Amino acid sequence: MGAGTITGYEAQPRRAWPRLRLADWTDTREALHMWLQIVGKIRMAHAPTVNHWWHVTLYVSPRGLTTSPIPHDLGSFDMEFDFIDHSLRIRTSDGRERHVTLEAKPVAGFYSEIMCALGELSIDTHIHAKPNEVDPAVPFAEDYRHAAYDPRAAQLFWGQLLQADRVIGEFRSRFVGKASPVQFFWGGMDLACSRFSGRPAPPHTGSGRPNFPSWIEREAYTHELASCGFWPGGGEEGAFYAYAYPEPPGFADYPIRPAAAYYHRDLGEYVLPYEAVAEAADPDHMLMEFLDTTYAAVADLADWDRTALETDPRHGPRRTS
Repeated sequence: MGAGTITGYEAQPRRAWPRLRLADWTDTREALHMWLQIVGKIRMAHAPTVNHWWHVTLYVSPRGLTTSPIPHDLGSFDMEFDFIDHSLRIRTSDGRERHVTLEAKPVAGFYSEIMCALGELSIDTHIHAKPNEVDPAVPFAEDYRHAAYDPRAAQLFWGQLLQADRVIGEFRSRFVGKASPVQFFWGGMDLACSRFSGRPAPPHTGSGRPNFPSWIEREAYTHELASCGFWPGGGEEGAFYAYAYPEPPGFADYPIRPAAAYYHRDLGEYVLPYEAVAEAADPDHMLMEFLDTTYAAVADLADWDRTALETDPRHGPRRTS
């Protein structure tokens, strides 16, 4: 199969961990990344600012990725990538709706269609119309290079996000301190969740990522955190990751599990290849073990108040009515 082209379709069993090699959807992934950035920037243009840039992210939904409600005038609107029907839906609180078909088309065409749809809905929007965290950063209106869309690949990627969102969401529920939602950052194209110690962090000096101003990272990392997530990189089928800011001494040598995980010194984070999880006898257990032990590395080495910040996952009965 060529890059960006996956043919045929096989229904995924319930709770299956979808398999998608990075090499098999390169072209689609690069185009989809640009589309996601456009929608994320539209949310950013209208949503009130929230600490650590939490107001700009997308969320995994039962059909794809959504902005959640975005305030506008006296109502709101939302935007959702539907990877079942392969359509970007724009819906307003007054009942109007527009669709942009997800199909092979240049980024410039997608950008033009989505801005036209917003105009028809009287949602006046101005964005910084160039991508972040990529090089070169070709303006969306001039990008005719990224034009692939394989619907099956997009659907499989969403399936990976569904599984990651489910397990990371369970992991997040065991923390009573400040924690981010499980959210999709369109700049890096990754799903992430962060736990915070409650203490301020030293000013971030910037990671050197392309077209990513250091002042953005300073706002993202104002407080000590332990972060984890999933992104389409780091393994043959993507990878789970975990890192700390600031990274405490000894973090890279902490005894984490499972054995398939390792500290990637160039990235400054622990990595667990997605394929190792998908092939495990109990994928949920393997991923939770990775999340638990990498978090423990941060919390123990940086002397977090774990008694105050954590909760027993078995606390309290579940309500049934």
